[in-house]
Amino acid sequence: MRQCLGGALSTPTTRPAGSDWEIHSHQDKELVKGLGLTSATMLVMGSMIGSGIFIVSAEIAREVDSPALLIGAWAVAGFMTIVAALSYGELAAMMPRAGGQYVYLREALGPLWGFLYGWTLFLVIQTGTIAAVGVAFGKFLGVFFPAISSSHWILHLWKVPPIPLGPMVLGNMDVGINTQNLVAILLVIFLSVVNIFGLKTGALIQNVFTAAKVSALLGLALFGLALGRNAHALAANFSGHFWRNAGLGAQHAVQVGVGGPVVLVGTLTILAVAQVGSLFSADAWNNVTFTAGEVKNPSRNLPLSLALGTGVVIALYIACNFIYLLALPLDGTAGAATILGRGVKFAAEDRVGTAVMTQMFGAVGGLLMAGAILISAFGCANGLILSGARVYYAMAKDGLFFKGVASLHPAYKTPAVSLMVQMVWACLLCVSGSYGQLLDYIIFAVLVFYILTIVGLFVLRRTRPDAERPYRAVGYPVLPAIYIVMALFIDVVLLRYKPQFTWPGLIVVLLGIPVYYAWSRSAGAKRASA
Repeated sequence: MRQCLGGALSTPTTRPAGSDWEIHSHQDKELVKGLGLTSATMLVMGSMIGSGIFIVSAEIAREVDSPALLIGAWAVAGFMTIVAALSYGELAAMMPRAGGQYVYLREALGPLWGFLYGWTLFLVIQTGTIAAVGVAFGKFLGVFFPAISSSHWILHLWKVPPIPLGPMVLGNMDVGINTQNLVAILLVIFLSVVNIFGLKTGALIQNVFTAAKVSALLGLALFGLALGRNAHALAANFSGHFWRNAGLGAQHAVQVGVGGPVVLVGTLTILAVAQVGSLFSADAWNNVTFTAGEVKNPSRNLPLSLALGTGVVIALYIACNFIYLLALPLDGTAGAATILGRGVKFAAEDRVGTAVMTQMFGAVGGLLMAGAILISAFGCANGLILSGARVYYAMAKDGLFFKGVASLHPAYKTPAVSLMVQMVWACLLCVSGSYGQLLDYIIFAVLVFYILTIVGLFVLRRTRPDAERPYRAVGYPVLPAIYIVMALFIDVVLLRYKPQFTWPGLIVVLLGIPVYYAWSRSAGAKRASA
């Protein structure tokens, strides 16, 4: 095992003593390998499935205005996700280290790029998602307990006014504690503390809740196929109308920025715009790589878990969107009194999944969907909390994060301090009310880091050709190159037409550059004086 891991970046006979790989090898010796193939796959699926699949199809439908393009948007997201996962599989098998994507960027492009990813992950990507999932949990718990609501304030500190800034509007949020975000805070605290008590405890929670929510998605697909077909929806979406507005020459309206002009764009461009919803509802599949130092037989289980997990979830996502089209017409009217009248585009509060279940089962269907989302949010939050802490642990080991974060619990061998630091920041985001805006603004940067990591795959093939690669990316170099081209196209489109989703994310990333040099200089000074 040691020979296999030690030779991952160079052959045993040529690796210099004290190489970067040797310097970082201590991470695997400290952590407990407690994740098998099943748990790793459950972590992939559980981190991907949140509440997005039940909601974002309404926004996508309004953008693309075509049943075929609604499915197409999810198919594009699915293709890109699976190709990226297959590419990451090679990196994961080659470098099964705690920190995952942070490590891949560090080894391929240099420590600055690894830090910028970890910096953005901590400030917004991981903690913001944890906060958003926690608040979603509180929101849907309010379906059963009406006292849990964003309007029931316990401590209202400040109403931040809207602040127009070019194509964006910042602020416009309430700061304080209400019963809804209090539930989110309690959930984050509970799961963070539970995950201190051993990897297997967190993995058990993940396995149980992921199995439940995969079953819920499968149930929605099967019940929808058997009971959800509606004659009006079938006529509107399929009887000669499925491909409407889907031709390459079709024109689609897009508003540039917030309050900007409405312009007409082509089909490929509107599909790129729609990826804001679909691609990132399928995000967080890479979280399993953060825990790589704790995966049994990682050279086999990491690539397999990435392929299996993403494949199953994408298949379920596309199936659910077909069910939406079988049950509800795509078009509708925002003020309509009935579910069918509102359609997919204008489902109440964009809750398409709830609308479909209510259409099939009445009021009971809405409660069933709320329960399914509660299960989904709980499991998703657990996966994000479990995995994210491993990245800050790896950064601290490199001297690029708070020193105490590099320590493990003496009995359970979990990154307890890292879990607590992550918990505190996620809870502050819950109170600030800013997590939603932060996640919107960081989408562009997330995609940039995916591009850079897959570029790293090409870099490592050239710079370390003799490294041990137990698994090689399927379709290399064609599929990874296609991913890079598609992702770059999406980023360019977002820069042009959705600047509110781009520049703030870039600013957060760029702010990390002086922080990196300050931290690395401090770490270097400490090493020199030691």
